[in-house]
Amino acid sequence: MDKIFCENLKYFRKDVGLTQKQVAEKLGVVESCYANWEQGRTEPPIAMLRKLSKIFKVSIDELINNSF
Repeated sequence: MDKIFCENLKYFRKDVGLTQKQVAEKLGVVESCYANWEQGRTEPPIAMLRKLSKIFKVSIDELINNSF
């Protein structure tokens, strides 16, 4: 998993003031599934990237490529 993507997930989640559990609930997945994405253990499917971009109010490109 791309380190930048993992860091972006965590950054954008905190930026909108949500916990991992809250994001997981919005996505309809278990918390450990989302946590694995942030930790780089697994990758979300494209459909989840779309949902994440809506939750965080950023483009998919920003989610994948932004570097802070």
